[in-house]
Amino acid sequence: MHIKKILLISLISVCLSGCAELMQVVNTMDLDIPLTESEVASGLKEALRVGTDSAAHHLALKDGYFGDEMVKILLPPEADIIVKNASKIPGGQKLIDDVILGINRAAEDAASEAGPIFFKAIKEMTISDAMNILKGSNDAATTYFKSKTYQKLFDLYSPKIKSSINKDLIAGYSAGDTWSTMTSNYNKVASSFVGQMANLKTVDVELEGYLTQKALDGLFLKLADEEQKIRTDPVARVSDILKRVFK
Repeated sequence: MHIKKILLISLISVCLSGCAELMQVVNTMDLDIPLTESEVASGLKEALRVGTDSAAHHLALKDGYFGDEMVKILLPPEADIIVKNASKIPGGQKLIDDVILGINRAAEDAASEAGPIFFKAIKEMTISDAMNILKGSNDAATTYFKSKTYQKLFDLYSPKIKSSINKDLIAGYSAGDTWSTMTSNYNKVASSFVGQMANLKTVDVELEGYLTQKALDGLFLKLADEEQKIRTDPVARVSDILKRVFK
């Protein structure tokens, strides 16, 4: 073989060998290079997109609220005495059950539309916001979302809850009508001399607002669960950058 060809082949072999060794070094390097704040913010936003989507999707499913005792929406505690008395009337317990089911179905419907509100808050998140969340408490992201989205979510949920409690259940009577009648009659007794002697308390809860608040409590509870998973469970970190952000 010609000497020039031998030298050329030798040179190529050395180069290929060097490149292979270099790639091996690169592939085995510990990727502990510090992330920039911009990369951290990007990774955190991705995590929060995953978390908010998961929380809202879970609650939007049938029985997402109604079938989960942690977030199931019930009538106000102040109404317990009314509920107990209603259950003694023929058909009364079914009426109460229908009211509660309708309210929870309305909340499940609202949850299906919560995603864009969360995503807008994520899009508007600054690098400073992201760093504060990363270094904050285990519910720092949930707290951030409450401050940025609560009123928008309340405005989303409230008309759906209102529609549910105003929906006819029986003989043209809605849950709202039933609630108004029950509380009005009960409050007359509670406000009377006999009621005051018995230390009865009037029920002055605005039903629509109370139920909407409870629905949002459930939503943020689920969001806090998702945040906790991302912070503590490696399996929940679905990309390399998330693994590096939360290692």
